[in-house]
Amino acid sequence: MLYKRVILKFSGEILRSNGGQDVIDHSTVERLCGTIKGLHGEGFELGVVLGGGNIFRGLPASVAAECDRTRGDYMGMLATVINCLAIQDGLESLNVSTQVYSALPMANVCNTFFIRDALRDINEGKVLLLAGGTGSAFFSTDSAAALRANELKADIVVKGTKVDGVYDRDPKKFSNARKFDKISFSDVLKNRLNVMDSTAFSLCMDNNIPILIVDAASNMGNVKRALLGETLGTLVSNS
Repeated sequence: MLYKRVILKFSGEILRSNGGQDVIDHSTVERLCGTIKGLHGEGFELGVVLGGGNIFRGLPASVAAECDRTRGDYMGMLATVINCLAIQDGLESLNVSTQVYSALPMANVCNTFFIRDALRDINEGKVLLLAGGTGSAFFSTDSAAALRANELKADIVVKGTKVDGVYDRDPKKFSNARKFDKISFSDVLKNRLNVMDSTAFSLCMDNNIPILIVDAASNMGNVKRALLGETLGTLVSNS
């Protein structure tokens, strides 16, 4: 085991059905919960950050519909709470102990995020489901994952996404795009390789927490394989 405490970041879109009709697809939730249970069973200490884009994406919606940006971002944060509750239900049906924490206070729904409480629960072996983004507008759930990784003293952030790593250019547009197995934070920021937002990269760079970008959309098992040492995706670090 290369890492012990891991923050997993998944986009909300990963929860959609293939046809896109269901914003939360039951079979996808089952697969994701099975992946998380498998990692938990291997001894990893886990925090999970989910986006809300399957339900509502704040920034695109604010641009397209002329919705106020701040209001749109808060709507997106609320969507992440819904997603975390869905994953909590799936995990607890598999007898995995969980706790949902939200950066937005919702006393009747879940716990408000406090570092001391979250550290106690992850130390006791609970899977933390970290909702509500950072609690502030203008910050993405990528930034929330980086923030929680630093607060919870994580060893790595793993972003499960639709691409299989970081490329020097958009692989959908350029057939000769080159994928990196490893790349430094400074090179990612200098070349504006936007597979995560720059705030998340900068926060992890400053505190020496590596980020692993791996394709989880086509095969969620890639996350476990990568964390157990198989060379998959792209590792972004200071070294």
